[in-house]
Amino acid sequence: MTAASGSAEVLHIHVREFGAGHTPALLLHCGQGRGGMWRGVAQHLHDRYAMTAPDFPGHGRSDPWPAGQDVHDVATDAVEPFVRDGAHVIGHSFGATVALRLALRRPDRVARLVLIEPVLFAAARNSPEAALQQQADAAFTAACKAGDMAAAARAFNRQWGAGQRWDDLRDDTRAAMARSIPFILASEPALRDDRARLLAPGGLELLPMPVTLVRGARTQPVVAAIHRALAKRIPDASETVIPGAGHMVPITHPDAVAKAIVG
Repeated sequence: MTAASGSAEVLHIHVREFGAGHTPALLLHCGQGRGGMWRGVAQHLHDRYAMTAPDFPGHGRSDPWPAGQDVHDVATDAVEPFVRDGAHVIGHSFGATVALRLALRRPDRVARLVLIEPVLFAAARNSPEAALQQQADAAFTAACKAGDMAAAARAFNRQWGAGQRWDDLRDDTRAAMARSIPFILASEPALRDDRARLLAPGGLELLPMPVTLVRGARTQPVVAAIHRALAKRIPDASETVIPGAGHMVPITHPDAVAKAIVG
C-alpha cells in the first residue's frame, strides 16, 4: 500500500492485517522491527480488534526512509493514513513515540492509546535514571564514533534486545541490526531532544483518551522515569508493569501485553 508522507514523496508502506474484530487498532513496531513482530500479541486479540501493522519506512518491506529527512516526521506522516475513527493506537519503543505523536495530532480519531516502553528520553532528561542510562550507553556511543556498526549493534542488543546473546543470533540477524544503526542515530533528535515537540507545554495535558503505559519490570530504569514524567502530565494515564519482562516485551510476553492492551 502507498501512503502519502507530508514530509516526503509518496512512499510504499507494507502492511499486515490481523484479527476479525470490529474495533480498529494500529500497531506500531520498534526501531529495527517490522509489523510482523506483533503476530504473537495479535493472536490473543483476534476476536476483539481489526489490526493494521505497517512497516515503518526503512523497515521490513516498506520503502527506504528518504535520506536527509527527519525520521520521526517521515514515520509519523507515513502511518497517519492508517488511523481510523475510533482507533486504538498501540506502539512499542520508537513506535510508541510515533503513537503519542499521532494522538496529539489526531485526538479526534484516537480513542485509546497504549504506549509500550516509549523511548522518549527527553521526558526523563534530568532524572537520575537518565544519568545512569548515559553511562550504560558508553559502549554504544564509542562504537558509533569509531564507525563500528557491528560493535554498536552488539551494545544496543545488550540493552534493548529480547534477551538473546549476540553470538547466539543468526549472522543475517546481526548484519541487519548493524545496518539499522544509522536509523537509531537518526532518531535521536526526536527522542533525546524532542525535536517533534511531544513534550511542548499544554499538549499532553489535553489528551482526551485513556492512555496505558506498559513496561517490563526488568527493562532499563530510564523507561520507568519516562513513564513517571508522562503520567504526571496525561490526565487519564495508568501503568502496567509486566513481571520478568525486558524492553522487547511484545515479543517475549505477548499474552501479558495483550491483557494490558485490553485493560
